[in-house]
Amino acid sequence: MNEAPAVASVLAALRAGRAVQVGACSVLSVETASDAMLALLDPQARAPVLISADRAAALNLANRREAAEGGPVAIVRSPWLDRQLVRSLVDPAHDVDRIVPGPIEPDVPGDKASATAALELARLAGVLPALWLVQSDAVAAVTPKQVFDAARSRRAEIVARARLPLAGLDDTQMVAFRNPADGGEHVALLVGAPAGRPPLVRLHSECLTGDVFGSLKCDCGPQLQAALGLIGTGGILLYLRQEGRGIGLVNKLRAYALQDRGLDTVEANRRLGFADDARDYSLAAAMLRALGHDRVRLLTNNPAKVRGLEEAGITVAERVAHHMPANPHNADYLETKQTKSGHLP
Repeated sequence: MNEAPAVASVLAALRAGRAVQVGACSVLSVETASDAMLALLDPQARAPVLISADRAAALNLANRREAAEGGPVAIVRSPWLDRQLVRSLVDPAHDVDRIVPGPIEPDVPGDKASATAALELARLAGVLPALWLVQSDAVAAVTPKQVFDAARSRRAEIVARARLPLAGLDDTQMVAFRNPADGGEHVALLVGAPAGRPPLVRLHSECLTGDVFGSLKCDCGPQLQAALGLIGTGGILLYLRQEGRGIGLVNKLRAYALQDRGLDTVEANRRLGFADDARDYSLAAAMLRALGHDRVRLLTNNPAKVRGLEEAGITVAERVAHHMPANPHNADYLETKQTKSGHLP
């Protein structure tokens, strides 16, 4: 096989419903692959379906040895398990109204490392973590190492910067970064000057619903605005493209729909087949190093951000608390962040 192209090319192909090669696995997204593509690559309707351990547990497969080992699970195709039913199985929106006519038989994927990387690729692509395992000459290929390197990239290249005066903050610059592993773009907002001490830094994960539209379901918008005010005398805000705790905008909206049915934010992410928090802060550390900082004061209530930066070589000299008041729409969400995700009060 020729040298694999950039992960960005593979992500684009997966989103477009094309077959991609991840190590030993040739896969198609259950969500984006068309019936015509499936008919071409799986004419006998025999292709197994690869799902995550969390989704297997949601489908009550965790009591089976194959699904209880914590790794990816392959669902064996039965004659009654057609494409339409597979799509309903992998989408938790149908968990209440779906009728399964027979037992679901799980199996262990032949190459666990490749299967795990393929599911990680689906998360990076923002699609459901469910993949057809097909026999095909894929249009693009990537190694498991390339996938995991992209997910936990420790490289960030500055590609542009400019002054960006904001309301109430005149001395402000925007610095754009590109992650060479997957082509993703992230930005840093530099406010004032640190004045000889470690800068006050806020790691803010993108939240379109909260930051732009003022959603009351989370505290992201108020956190962003408060952070800008707090670092206004000299600090850095990193705006990271990690929507929905790393599962993407579409999947975040799916999680919201599940929350409307009674699940909390952690349960909703897991029912979709993702970890409760899939973010990684290695790229944030790389951005800080590119800006010339290896020691910071971190504005956060999330211990995972402190650990993530320190594990990537950034010293957190001080944690500065960052807490927003609750409203009737996000009180349960804030409580779940403390009780299940370990956020500090």
